Amino acid sequence: MNPSTIYHRPRSEFAFALDDTHYVFRLRTGRGEADSCLFYFADRATMDPVLSFSVCPMEKIRSDLYFDWYEIRLKTNLERIAYYFRLTKGEEALVYYGDCYEFASIPDRGDYFQLPFNHRADRLQIPDWVQDAVVYQVFPDSFTGCGQGKHALIHAQPSTSRLGGTLRGIIERLAYIASLGCNVVYLNPIFAAGAYHKYDTLDYFEIDPCFGTKAEFRQLVTRAHSLGLRVILDGVFNHMSARHPFFQDVLKKGTASPYYRWFYHLPPKPALPKPGERPAYTCFSYVASMPKTDTSYPAMRQYFCDIGTYWVREFDIDGWRLDVANEVDDGFLRAFRQAVRAVKPDAWVLGEVWENAAHYLHRDLMDSAMNYDFRRYCRRFFAEGSVDAATFDTNLTTLLFRYQEPALLAQLNLLDSHDVSRFFSLCGEDLRKMELAVVFLMTFPGVPMLYYGDELGLSGQQEEEYRCPMPWGKTHPLQGIYQALIDLRHRKPALRRGNFRTFLAEGRALGYTRTWSDSCISVFLNLGDTPISSAQRGRLLLKKGSKRGIIRAWEYEIWEETCHGGDHL
Repeated sequence: MNPSTIYHRPRSEFAFALDDTHYVFRLRTGRGEADSCLFYFADRATMDPVLSFSVCPMEKIRSDLYFDWYEIRLKTNLERIAYYFRLTKGEEALVYYGDCYEFASIPDRGDYFQLPFNHRADRLQIPDWVQDAVVYQVFPDSFTGCGQGKHALIHAQPSTSRLGGTLRGIIERLAYIASLGCNVVYLNPIFAAGAYHKYDTLDYFEIDPCFGTKAEFRQLVTRAHSLGLRVILDGVFNHMSARHPFFQDVLKKGTASPYYRWFYHLPPKPALPKPGERPAYTCFSYVASMPKTDTSYPAMRQYFCDIGTYWVREFDIDGWRLDVANEVDDGFLRAFRQAVRAVKPDAWVLGEVWENAAHYLHRDLMDSAMNYDFRRYCRRFFAEGSVDAATFDTNLTTLLFRYQEPALLAQLNLLDSHDVSRFFSLCGEDLRKMELAVVFLMTFPGVPMLYYGDELGLSGQQEEEYRCPMPWGKTHPLQGIYQALIDLRHRKPALRRGNFRTFLAEGRALGYTRTWSDSCISVFLNLGDTPISSAQRGRLLLKKGSKRGIIRAWEYEIWEETCHGGDHL
């Protein structure tokens, strides 16, 4: 065995507690590096001079092109655990403990891996309802806009919209969102701002006048809740408008302004750049009209926490999506989540993070993140066909094991959003490709999200296109596809909470199971030209194609059986 291929990291996604008595421990090895792995654990706080270890076999739960993954789900009353691993291959054995690899050794008490104490305050606590969520994203200007923009004033500053969408229009369409089976509405920014997208905030305590009023927003939340829909708002705290009164005061007074420290890395005398110049102050990207805030400054941090709690307390919203969450400081994320949870303990706080978000999802910074890697991998497999099933399955490994399990099940999985081209466009508007991508979206661990109009076949590569008006009155086959798959997801807890195991990843065919309690759901997807056979065990839940048990090109089947086999459902 090659020790350099064997890896574990304590107090991470490789070792964590689910509750007071349930733990998950994982080990990664090179593919085929070991035949088996044993897990040894003991009470690290025992008063006995020598630790007394119990041993359990670990299960190889996943293999991809490069690695094997072993896991044990341990139930014990121990709060403090010392542990190590013993791997075998043929007659060879290797003991792995405390970052040491030994083929034959007797370690000391302090040498083992440690889980020092299972403190409940250190466990990632995500609201129970999140795992059952299906999110519908609404871009307010576009969702009920008909192409006629609006103009208004807020604090003597101009506010505009491009297509004329309103909160009143959203209220009138909430029943439509609920009819799809969605149970969460995520609204892009609705606070007073200058541009149509509303990411350049002018007043965080006011609704943008182009969209409506606070009274209408209160009606929106009340109506949503009556339909079983929760409401998530977009919080833009990394930056604000250069025309915001705070930054305007800084432009006038420089370092004498009480708000000078509220912004990040300003020169002594800040000034707006001339056309063609880069700003001399830090901004969102290099956009001079959106200066970056300093969320580590106590007054600025408290101001944004007050905003977060205000909309939860006064309007009963259900959570926040934090814009550019990976560019604000950790202390702010922690303070904001704590403040919001103090008002509403089951509020959901998720962030915009385009890359691996593990840094933010171990304990108390955020509950989950937008999963753009999910989109990236789906694009290659379903839309472009540039990778085979084995490569796609290897990509899935990175998604399945980069986070602790509670965070994995709360990831916001998306095919597209307001910031990227429509997935249907990436599919060349090929309904076969889009349908199988939607099947995968609705059956993979995490929270699925629809961007408004995905279900009506909206397409678009450029910003103006993928933020186009919602085509009300239009029908499209995707609508029925989304409804059927969302309904299946709601009816089958295994699709929301179950584990994920791949059993087929060959050529362009992919097969996997989701198992929870006594239910095992098998999904077969065929993106290739060669027909494949399904196991035909249990009950057929959904199928595309005419021949039962045979899955031809761009067809799928979804089966359910009891975990011990058979069709006793």
